Amino acid sequence: MNGANTAWILVSTALVMLMIPGLGLFYGGLVRAKNVLTTVMHCFIAMGVVGVVWVLWGYSLAFGSSIGGIVGNLDHFALRGVGLEPLEGLDIPALLFMMFQGMFAAITPALLAGAFAERIKFKAYLLFLVLWSTIVYSPIAHWVWGGGWIHSVLGALDFAGGNVVHMSSGIGALAVALIIGRRSGFGREPMEPHSLMFVLLGTGLLWFGWFGFNGGSALAADGIAVNALVTTNTAAAAGAVTWMLLAWIMVKKPSALGAASGAVAGLVAITPGAGFVEVIPSLIIGIVASIVSYFSIELRLKLKVDDALDVWGIHGMSGTWGALAVGLFASTALGTDGGLFTGNPSQFVAQLLATVATWIYAFGATWIVFKVVDLLVGVRATEDEEILGLDMSEHGERGYVA
Repeated sequence: MNGANTAWILVSTALVMLMIPGLGLFYGGLVRAKNVLTTVMHCFIAMGVVGVVWVLWGYSLAFGSSIGGIVGNLDHFALRGVGLEPLEGLDIPALLFMMFQGMFAAITPALLAGAFAERIKFKAYLLFLVLWSTIVYSPIAHWVWGGGWIHSVLGALDFAGGNVVHMSSGIGALAVALIIGRRSGFGREPMEPHSLMFVLLGTGLLWFGWFGFNGGSALAADGIAVNALVTTNTAAAAGAVTWMLLAWIMVKKPSALGAASGAVAGLVAITPGAGFVEVIPSLIIGIVASIVSYFSIELRLKLKVDDALDVWGIHGMSGTWGALAVGLFASTALGTDGGLFTGNPSQFVAQLLATVATWIYAFGATWIVFKVVDLLVGVRATEDEEILGLDMSEHGERGYVA
């Protein structure tokens, strides 16, 4: 066991955990004041529900011995055989690797929750967390990181979660937004963010935690981790500046919300390639991510799809761009076989196929899971409950007391 590597992954695990309350602030600021507590609770309780699911069976489904390259078996049910000894092929404890990956499992459905913000019943959300993390998240994690077919057969690369985290949540978000329908008053009433201060603070916490999210995915305190940290910061910075300038051009004001959204888009896009691409390509990735997500959201608005917090536009679309960008910019100096621009076009083909597969499965499986939840307990709050606000109707509490 390597002490330095173990220490770095311990810290990285804590950094990723901090992203979840950071996401709560980010999302909480974007909704109306009457739904802020519920929205933050969606993120907070994901740590609880998925934290239990992950140690009981989620980790085993993702990282157990492969069943046909599709899903892991249940050899590690309730963490059987997962202890303090180093994981095979690594020099950190298997239990620490499990916990690090568990933070990714917890934040992913919390990201998706932004799609149905302000209109889902809490009991439906709890059931959705259990089913989605089991049926959607764990299999995709296995495909990419657990010895499954996307990595072992296609040879596609996903350093820290472009497919596993951002595409799965972003494309799943599109499915649930279409099923649950628009919020009461959507398109007729103002639904502006109630606290841009929360949004900016949440963005800062996300940016901070992302150093562990991406840097920790090197699974060692080494040069790849350093590269991941620098490319992460560069893409986020480029994304923030690009979106702010784009908003300045399009709506004549340098939007604070735009800067925050651009930073997140850049962070999302660099995630699949943080340890595979060099610094200047990460700058390009961040710039393009903001442009892609900005116009994806414009399209979503024209189509009147109520993905309340733009999970599809930012995580789905920037995640897709980032995954494809690995196929363009992967560097041989960082241990890959290169990408299209570095003499290996087959890597781009692998990334494209993995992206298509993730889109199809994430959308289809999420659709089925959400329909099942709706059939069992009903997903939609009533119109009266929406008008009152979910803080009071679901929890009997208020985010703010005058």
